Amino acid sequence: MLANNLANASTGGYKSDREFYNIYVAAEASEPADDGTGAMPSQQPLIEKHWTDYSQGVLNPTGNALDAALDGSGFFAVNGPGGILYTRNGSFRVNSAGVLVSADGYPLRATTGLTVQLNSQNPIQIQPDGTVVQDGQAVAQLAVVDFPDRSAINKQGLNYFVNVDPKLSPQASTAVVHQGHLEQSNASPPDLAVRLISVMRQFESLQKAVSIATDMNKSAVEEVAKVSG
Repeated sequence: MLANNLANASTGGYKSDREFYNIYVAAEASEPADDGTGAMPSQQPLIEKHWTDYSQGVLNPTGNALDAALDGSGFFAVNGPGGILYTRNGSFRVNSAGVLVSADGYPLRATTGLTVQLNSQNPIQIQPDGTVVQDGQAVAQLAVVDFPDRSAINKQGLNYFVNVDPKLSPQASTAVVHQGHLEQSNASPPDLAVRLISVMRQFESLQKAVSIATDMNKSAVEEVAKVSG
């Protein structure tokens, strides 16, 4: 998980995965220790599952009119190969058919459910509410949506999310669209590097502990064999 976050530290709009901790309680921990002190056996933390950090990354100006960033909670909607996908990566381009698409070539969706079809190669303006203007005319309004329950969406593919709960429909977002900006990943490379080194050190310590336990077991077996002899 940490390595994947670090690899996507420069991916626009990427949302980090983080661990959710719980307390491991062994079976014998349900009763006080049988040593007369009444102390409870020690309990250890464990990683139960991971969760996605949806906090907003820094919005950087790019000077590219086809770049757009969301200031606030929400996602751009695109037509993926298997259905509607959602992303925070606003690095857009225009394909050979004049359709506004994502960096991976997926057509952006408008609020009408159609794609954003541009009429010419002339520059476009993207207004704060997502309205795309070209040659002084409103072409379409980008579908910017949000999910009140984030547990309904899962990560899929290259920096996209998919709605896994068909009963939950996305709602219109109040996020502001900033043209000529891109949202950075919310992953912090220095923090991830330090945590990755810490995990490696823990692994080395546990590996050494297993090695010592193995040597102790080996010595015990050898001593028992000598006594038996």
